[in-house]
Amino acid sequence: MLPRVSTQATKDRSGLDRYFKITERGSTVEREVRGGIVTFFTMSYIIVLNPLILGFAPDQDGSFLGGGSGDGSNLAAIAAGTALVAGVMTILMGVVANYPLALATGLGLNAFVAFSVANQMTWADAMGLVVIEGLVILVLVLTGFREAVFHAVPAQLKIAISVGIGLFIALIGFVDAGFVRRIPDAAHSTVPVQLGQNGQLSGWPVLVFAIGLVLVVSLWVLKVRGAILISIIATTVLAIIVEAIADLGPSSENPKGWSLNVPSWPDDIIATPHFDTLGEFSLLGSWENAGVVTALLLIFTLMLADFFDTMGTMTAIGAEAGLLQEDGTPPATRRILVVDSLAAAAGGAAGVSSNTSYIESASGVGEGARTGLASIVTGVLFLAAIFVAPVVEIIPSEAAVPALVLVGFLMMQQVKGIDWDDLEIAIPAFLTIVLMPFTYSISVGIGAGFLAFVLIKVIRGRFAAVHPLLWVVAALFAVYFAINPITNWLT
Repeated sequence: MLPRVSTQATKDRSGLDRYFKITERGSTVEREVRGGIVTFFTMSYIIVLNPLILGFAPDQDGSFLGGGSGDGSNLAAIAAGTALVAGVMTILMGVVANYPLALATGLGLNAFVAFSVANQMTWADAMGLVVIEGLVILVLVLTGFREAVFHAVPAQLKIAISVGIGLFIALIGFVDAGFVRRIPDAAHSTVPVQLGQNGQLSGWPVLVFAIGLVLVVSLWVLKVRGAILISIIATTVLAIIVEAIADLGPSSENPKGWSLNVPSWPDDIIATPHFDTLGEFSLLGSWENAGVVTALLLIFTLMLADFFDTMGTMTAIGAEAGLLQEDGTPPATRRILVVDSLAAAAGGAAGVSSNTSYIESASGVGEGARTGLASIVTGVLFLAAIFVAPVVEIIPSEAAVPALVLVGFLMMQQVKGIDWDDLEIAIPAFLTIVLMPFTYSISVGIGAGFLAFVLIKVIRGRFAAVHPLLWVVAALFAVYFAINPITNWLT
């Protein structure tokens, strides 16, 4: 329950206080500033991590995001774009919605774009789909149709999607670190992956990753604020020292070398930012390159993950801050969702993947943040970070991907919200969760879960229990899975 403020007290408050309702929500300017700073340091790892996820994935033509060289994208440009969009949209959240919620490129969403979308089309086409997804969500919000979409998918399937994405990005982290490796001659082996090289861990980069994982887990369980950022910085320093002594080089030249990025100090720490990814999107290219059905399914998958993550995040933040209304919704819910939808489209237009609300905002709320002023502080710090974007070039994936493993764990925790005794939901949830990492595809997991859910309801004769929208989605996924024989039959 928020404290009551008398009429005279309201008149005596500053314009800043009245606009953001700081006193009304039981906070102070000092708490808001401190909360905004803590939120930034808790989630600023995305400036480092997003380029590493997006930067080394070639598109259908073998090109890299931002016009990078043959061994990777323009990482500094991706980092600058990531910080820019996060800064602008987080400030907008604070000004428009007055809510202590920060936004940045969504983890899981960026992995989906990198590993499941870009390989089917050009990077410009992939980012065009992200823009469309954001605009579709915006329309759903403005028309009130969001409630229909929200209720169409069973709550426990939404949980399964988050859990599956968590396992998927954890697997990506282990693979990018060389902790888990593909077997070179997997076609003649009974298993597709193994521990390290030849079933054993070897090489300094793997040790650096292991130390980074131990460090981030230790800091997290000790509840150290900024644990992820601290671990990335500390592990990078260790990696630079190791490379300076051992001169390992990239794994393409040395099997025991660095997986993606060789840690070396850049010529300039502070430099004029280059926004080479901004505006690099094509709204309609994907429809031609990947096909209408595939494009629609990819848009829906992006929309589903983005939309429901936002609903859960804003509700969780509101609950922790004591801001929820009697019906359990945050104040200015529509404004929050409008800004979040615009952020998704803005991320695609800037070429840095969909931006979404971050649950890490809870760290700022824990420091006392209750209003949008904290979001403005966080956004300003993101904008300031643009000028140190070249720093990402010194960070090897072995130092950054322990964060993916930890985030995977955090997303996995939601699995307890699934009723495993109810076969009608447990089997679809299970398929959703396991097929994402097993097939290296988020959309496959979601599609299998939806199809299994509808199929089991049909088998049990519970047709009315399936939302009409789910019938349509299940039909689209059926076409998606059978697209190759259907194409062959039609041609």
